[in-house]
Amino acid sequence: MSNVIVTDPPKAAAKDVEALAGYGVATVHEAMGRTGLLGTHLRPIQQDTRVAGTAVTVLSWPGDNLMIHAAVEQCGEGDILVVTTTSPSTDGMFGELFATALRCRGVRGLVIDAGVRDTAELRGMGFPVWSRAVSPQGTVKATGGSVNVPVVIGGQVIRPGDVILADDDGVVCVPRERARRTAEASEAREAKEAGARAAFQEGQLGLDRYGLRDTLERLGVTYRSYDEYKDEYEREQDGAGS
Repeated sequence: MSNVIVTDPPKAAAKDVEALAGYGVATVHEAMGRTGLLGTHLRPIQQDTRVAGTAVTVLSWPGDNLMIHAAVEQCGEGDILVVTTTSPSTDGMFGELFATALRCRGVRGLVIDAGVRDTAELRGMGFPVWSRAVSPQGTVKATGGSVNVPVVIGGQVIRPGDVILADDDGVVCVPRERARRTAEASEAREAKEAGARAAFQEGQLGLDRYGLRDTLERLGVTYRSYDEYKDEYEREQDGAGS
């Protein structure tokens, strides 16, 4: 791992970030063709919170938060700090003091593929966090790493300046070049879902709205009354036991 701090990387346009902020992670993930999720292991320490911002990335050694200190200087208004380690770690690398420093710089939240602590204080100050683990285990400040380089979480590459969107469902990354058209695709998907919601409220079935009866027939799925199925099941059981 090269030890480097990259300054002033390109970022998604603020208006595109704000447009994406209006949609949930599931909607954006679907709008991008079911891509961009950072895995199911990153969970929020709070509830009913959604944030969107541009990534400032950190690659650290496990159990060492030196590079998070270095990253604070590179953070600014509208950013989200994204931290991962060179090998799996659950140590509590981030707490309330880091959040205080980041909030002063206008940072909107943290995504960390490691541990976080001081969770009550973080919730109390309204600083949202998505983490792999919650752990009081302390860390050192002894090993170099990198800031604002591409990192990988859950098989997804996150580059500095990409859009990070996080809510109760998880975290998704939108490449900065795709931010505008992803926001447009998310708007179209929400409009489609609004139509489906209205139809379901009136009693329409998804089988009919989405034309799924033909799919069931093509797959050989049949309907049987309970009596027909019971007789068929009993015959199969008798045959299996003979």
